[in-house]
Parts: sequence; C-alpha cells; structure tokens
Amino acid sequence: MEIKSTAMAGTLESSDIQITISSNKSGIQIDLNSDVAKIFGKQIKKVIIESLNALEIKNAKVKAVDQGALDCVIRARTLAAAQRATHTAEEPEWEVF
Repeated sequence: MEIKSTAMAGTLESSDIQITISSNKSGIQIDLNSDVAKIFGKQIKKVIIESLNALEIKNAKVKAVDQGALDCVIRARTLAAAQRATHTAEEPEWEVF
C-alpha cells in the first residue's frame, strides 16, 4: 500500500500511543518519543514495523509518542493511522493481524 496523506491515530493519554504516519521515499523510519524507550523502545518499534509490514506498507515515516501503551494498543493505533493514510479506512482489513 502507498501512503497518500499524513494521518494520525491515538491520544496522549496514559496507556495510549499517538501514531502519525506520512509518506517517505526510503523505507520505514520511526521517530519514537517515550519515557520507557530505553527499556521497551525496540519492542515498540518492532510492533510498529510488523503492523506496517502486515499491511504491505514499505515506505513510511512514523512519529510515535508513547504513554505506556501495550502491544495490542500499538497495533490498533498503527492500523488505524495507516488505513487513514492510505485512504482505506472505509474498507478496513481487520484480519491482517
């Protein structure tokens, strides 16, 4: 899938993550802002990359502002932002994960 516009999902509330996805020309680039990045940063990035790969998104710039989100929340927010960015939100692919 191709990113057609910048899109966001999530909030800055506790236990959530705000994901913003925009187009990129060279792979997946993740900018992570998290108080627990030293401990969980690799896992957060892994979940975001796996989620984008499941949607066959190969080029994206992702800004993630984590507030202690669990993996399932990270997947859900990434899926929502990606579907908004690819203009497929009206036809969600719920079974990709």
